[in-house]
Amino acid sequence: MLDVCLPGTGGMIPLPNRWLTCCWIEYQGAAVLIDCGEGTQIAIKKAGLKPSRLELLLITHFHADHVAGLTGMLLTLANSARGADQPLTIAGPPGIGRIVSALTIIAPRLPFPIEIIELSWERGGMPQKIEKAGLTVTALPLRHGMLCLGYRTELFRKPIFSPQKAAALDIPVKMYKVLHAGETVTLEDGLTIRPEQVLDGLRKPISVCYFTDTRPFDTMADFAYNTDLLISEGMYYDEQMRGKIEEKNHMLFTDSARIAAKSGAKRLWLTHYSPALERPHDGIRVAQKIFPDTVTAHDGIAITLE
Repeated sequence: MLDVCLPGTGGMIPLPNRWLTCCWIEYQGAAVLIDCGEGTQIAIKKAGLKPSRLELLLITHFHADHVAGLTGMLLTLANSARGADQPLTIAGPPGIGRIVSALTIIAPRLPFPIEIIELSWERGGMPQKIEKAGLTVTALPLRHGMLCLGYRTELFRKPIFSPQKAAALDIPVKMYKVLHAGETVTLEDGLTIRPEQVLDGLRKPISVCYFTDTRPFDTMADFAYNTDLLISEGMYYDEQMRGKIEEKNHMLFTDSARIAAKSGAKRLWLTHYSPALERPHDGIRVAQKIFPDTVTAHDGIAITLE
C-alpha cells in the first residue's frame, strides 16, 4: 500500500489558506517528498505527516516556489533528532548539488549526511532510476523554459503466492517466504522447487505520476500510462487564459484531463493553482467532461493506494 498526500496545492507564492505544491508518498514508514517550496515543513506537519520519515527529496526544477523551502526543511529535520545514521537523499536536474550548497550556507552544520543525485540522460534515452524508500522513481524532462522533471514513483509488489500449490508439493510452511521472495528451495528428499511452481502470476505495480510546470506534450501520457494516480497542474480552468498559460509554459485543467484520459490513469488530482484562482472547484466540470475521475485537490488531500 502507498499513502499519498498533497500537503500544499498552490503555485508561485504561499497563501494564508494554501501552501505551495508538494507531494508526500509513504511506504512502510519511509517517505518521498516531491518539491519543497517556502513553508513546506509547516504544510507537512499540518497534514499530520512525520518529517522524520523522509528519505528522498525530489526537486522538479529550480524556481523558488519548488525549492526555496529546502533550508527550512533541513533545519526542521535537524531539530527532530535526525542523526548521522539517517542520511537524506536529494535528487533533481543537473545543478541540484549547486543549489543545495547555496541554500545550506545558512545551515552549515547539519547532524545528518546529504546524498546528492543529479539525474541525467543519454540522448534519446530515459534517465537513471532511483531506488529508495522501497520505491522506484523515474523522471521525464518536461517543457517549462528551464529543465523541469516529472516523476513516476512505483511500488513493485511480489507475485501472488499460492499456498494451495505449495501444500500440494508438501513444501514446509517455513519455506513459503523464501519462495515468495523469488529464491529456489531444496526439500529434505532432495527435490528442488522453483518459485514459479508456487506462484499465481504477477501483480501490477502501484504507481503515482506527478507533473507540474510544463506545457502539455504527447510523451507525458506515455510516461503516465496506466498509473493509479496522476497528479498534474491546473493553473486555471478558463480557456480565456490559454494564451497567458502557454506563454509561461503551464497547463489548464483541460490539458491535464486530456493527459489523464490518453494515459489510462485511474484518477486525476489537479494541483499547482494560480494564486488568482481562489476557488479551483468551480472549474471541476470542464475537466470532468474530458476525464470523469478528476478531483480538484486541496491542501491535505490524502489517499491510500492498494
